[in-house]
Amino acid sequence: MKKNAADAKKWLDKCYPDSAPGEATIRKWFDKFRTGHMSTEDDERSGRPKEAVTDENIKKVHKMILEDRKVKLMVISDTLKISKQRVGHITHEYLGMRKLCAKWVPRELTVDQKQQRGNDSEQCLKLFNRQRSEFFRRYVTMDETWLHCFTPESIRQSAECTARDDPTLKRG
Repeated sequence: MKKNAADAKKWLDKCYPDSAPGEATIRKWFDKFRTGHMSTEDDERSGRPKEAVTDENIKKVHKMILEDRKVKLMVISDTLKISKQRVGHITHEYLGMRKLCAKWVPRELTVDQKQQRGNDSEQCLKLFNRQRSEFFRRYVTMDETWLHCFTPESIRQSAECTARDDPTLKRG
């Protein structure tokens, strides 16, 4: 291997053209190696450890979101006694979910949405058997897909958590 940072940079650029580190990074490495620090692991850092992002909290956040897709991050934060920012980080980075504002149930459903659709269908059947007029007042059909109309007081009230790979709703 070469003996200075500039030569090492040239060699790394030749071998790894798309992923070679910058020259400043390589110079820092050379300085660390010269002082006898040979570890490639990150050093301990000062500051508070990430106690909020645990497997247990990730599971709790996921469960709360699946139980109520319209749950607010502040409600989850207050329930779990962790910051709203950490709840947002868990939902975005660990669960791969995002808030989506919509008034209608999407046509292409995820596994969780299909389960919810089954539960809703059972409730619809019970309502239909009890009160036909009330059933037809609340539900409409089109294109062989049942859609439940929900008119929120504001766009924020209609926000739901969805996974990143869920189909995007189109406004119509």
